[in-house]
Amino acid sequence: MDNLKDLGIEKELLPLYDYSLNAFAKNKILEILKKPLQSIDAIVERQNILKGFAANYNILKSYSYTILYLNEVYLFLNDERNEDLSQKKLKYRLFGSKQEKVTYISKFTQLILFFHRLQSRYFLRLDLKQFPEEYASSIKRILEFFSNFELNKYEHIIREGRLKNQHAIELSEKIYVLKKKGDTKLFWEDLFLFEAYLSINSGIIKNNFTFPNFNNNHIKLIEFYHPLIDKPVKNNFETTNNVIVLNGPNMSGKSTFLKAIGLCVYFGHLGIGIPASFGEIPFCNYFSIEINKRDDILNGYSHFMYEIMNLKNVVKNASNRKQCFAIFDELFSGTNVEDAFEICKKTIKGLSKFKNSYFFISTHIQELKHVGNEDVSNYYLDCELIENTPTFNYKLRKGWSDIKVGRILFDKEGLNDMLK
Repeated sequence: MDNLKDLGIEKELLPLYDYSLNAFAKNKILEILKKPLQSIDAIVERQNILKGFAANYNILKSYSYTILYLNEVYLFLNDERNEDLSQKKLKYRLFGSKQEKVTYISKFTQLILFFHRLQSRYFLRLDLKQFPEEYASSIKRILEFFSNFELNKYEHIIREGRLKNQHAIELSEKIYVLKKKGDTKLFWEDLFLFEAYLSINSGIIKNNFTFPNFNNNHIKLIEFYHPLIDKPVKNNFETTNNVIVLNGPNMSGKSTFLKAIGLCVYFGHLGIGIPASFGEIPFCNYFSIEINKRDDILNGYSHFMYEIMNLKNVVKNASNRKQCFAIFDELFSGTNVEDAFEICKKTIKGLSKFKNSYFFISTHIQELKHVGNEDVSNYYLDCELIENTPTFNYKLRKGWSDIKVGRILFDKEGLNDMLK
């Protein structure tokens, strides 16, 4: 199972794409965000689905309805107590209570007006040629479901007067047949998935995200950034190496950089837009994104042991020919410096042999500067000393940073003198 806890999918990522009108569609979006697709073909298919929504943007940008109507229609159609009134026409007409008849008329009126709005304003106007053929068929199913209700006919009756008992009987029979065939359940699945894709497309457009290409020979990201940061610094990054060691002082932006890289690669595998102006990424089928430090209290693991077990899981997957994408932020910072250096060195060299996987490791251990081979590259986030004050510009540079911010800040706060 992928290790995705540190992505903050529900609290941080969902709001980027959640422009949904109801909880059903929101849950669909969440399902999409939690499940990386398992092939490049599936990824491209979803990209093309979302491009179809973008091509129909002028029609769908005003997509809306009263949420109360949706909830009422959904509950009414799924209410097992609803009867096929055509089976008891005479009894219903002669002995049905006034309240029962008023309720049925009201519910059917609401259903007709709600479905007619969706059909006439949006679904009938869509250019289905803009969607992949398989997904276009699910939109056609929505239209076929609407067609069962003769919406123009009944909408006209409502507009000119009101529905009568005979109309309620006719409509109840239609619903009974649709429910028996399983079409009602399928309709809601199709509709809420449609609205989930519509919402995700809105997020892509509003955030100006782009769809990445796939290339297993390198990672290339142009003007990528972390989308949750106000006025983020955009960076370019390209590597053919499969182990990237990120170094630099505290507060230089290493964790933010790793999160941004992780989001670009992960979003790409969902088939949705990424926060970059251009992206080429490798296809991966196992993800481990370990950024927020924690002790696993439930399993009784200390932070260091948690890191050990997480690394072991990644290595197992890579050894089993999984194409892994893994991030280790400040790897083995939970043990002493000598131990950390030795096992980090072993880890970096060992991971480099898994040519079909990509590993990002951040560290403060200066001795790792000369560790590695042709499959390992070093990067840092720039920091300048201006009048002996660290100044961070968060720009990515290739190589190693030798600035020791800890000592500088310790002295700047007067602790050297205070502790004499």
